[in-house]
Amino acid sequence: MRTSTIERNTAETKIKLTLNIDGSGKSNINTGVGFFDHMLTLFARHGGFDLDVVCDGDIEVDAHHTVEDVGICLGKAFAEALGDRRGICRYGDIILPMDEALMLCAVDLSGRAFLDYRVPIKRLRVGNFDTELGEEFFVAFVRESNICLHLRKLAGKNAHHVLEAAFKASARAMRAAAAKDSRFPDEIPSSKGVL
Repeated sequence: MRTSTIERNTAETKIKLTLNIDGSGKSNINTGVGFFDHMLTLFARHGGFDLDVVCDGDIEVDAHHTVEDVGICLGKAFAEALGDRRGICRYGDIILPMDEALMLCAVDLSGRAFLDYRVPIKRLRVGNFDTELGEEFFVAFVRESNICLHLRKLAGKNAHHVLEAAFKASARAMRAAAAKDSRFPDEIPSSKGVL
């Protein structure tokens, strides 16, 4: 089982996160930020990951620390659960529609952190969620998981749909990249022999 449990306690957030990469999409998410809970639930479901997240954050300030720190923990959990990344497919990509929104996502579980986030959103908020926190989540997630992730909005006007497409697309691409490669189950998918 490719699983990980991460606990992170700071003056701003207290987080416990459990991830099972080879799950069935079940989740139990409680960050205190409703829209973010919705996005993480979608991420788990569309990735086929089992994901439990409990976060007690300083949301009386705003949701920034909660969103960023959960991204840190989820990234660490993926890095730990993937281990040396032996036998994985390594790459995943998708062009995902969400009503009028269309999102391109490509991922390489390369062991090198890089994010290209081109997801412009005109609205500053969805409910009480700052739309710029979408990028903050992915910055933290990519940095800690050591993956290369490209997210690009191809179309979309509704901020909710655009962010939802980004989370669903990244989940589907991560699912494909983390999948076991039946042709090379014992090999590191790199000519260097290490990721």
